Amino acid sequence: MSTTTDFGAGPLSRAAALIHTLVTVEALLLLAAAPGLAGLLLLGPDPANLPLAALCLLPLGPALSAAVYALHHRDRDLTDLHPARAYRRGWRLNALPALKLWAPLLAWLTVIAFTLTHFPATGLPGWWAALLALTGLVSLLWGAHALVLTSLFAFRARDTARLAAYFLLRHGRATLAAASLLVLTATATTLLTEALPALLAAPLLLSLLHGSRPVIAETEENFTA
Repeated sequence: MSTTTDFGAGPLSRAAALIHTLVTVEALLLLAAAPGLAGLLLLGPDPANLPLAALCLLPLGPALSAAVYALHHRDRDLTDLHPARAYRRGWRLNALPALKLWAPLLAWLTVIAFTLTHFPATGLPGWWAALLALTGLVSLLWGAHALVLTSLFAFRARDTARLAAYFLLRHGRATLAAASLLVLTATATTLLTEALPALLAAPLLLSLLHGSRPVIAETEENFTA
């Protein structure tokens, strides 16, 4: 007996559906973050511009959250793809909740970066610089968990913040996966171009979602009704 596969269900169709979704989500993410990204292009590399750079990055939080939502709810059938609709829904649902966490995180990271770039003027011992850098890394990893949680679940901001901190150690593999993505992105950006994180945001967020599966599963099982 011979079997037939419905159109849109084969491996090539699933690959095409994934590529279409990634390209669409990437384009919409860049469009949503465009005002801030355009502002960044006008700023020079002077550390004094760090607060202005943080303001320019504010639209990026809701854009990233909407992208995570769209990628998580993506269709795998080539005949039924609606990534733009999912992105718009994600932005509408998550823009304000994402900003409530993204804005304080940006402010905190800006303080750390500003202090490190002016560290000789502080008169502090050198180990303080290492401690600040470690604090910044932990903050970014917390932000990665918070991004996934606020994009997929309707918790209050303080509850999302607590859960993100809880999962830092609770799911060490997920945290390590996020750290690997940060290191990979930072290395590639340094060696290639500063635009790389923006150009590859959708694949990077998909990888983040993949590594966060234990976090998502436990949240669904233990922290949602």
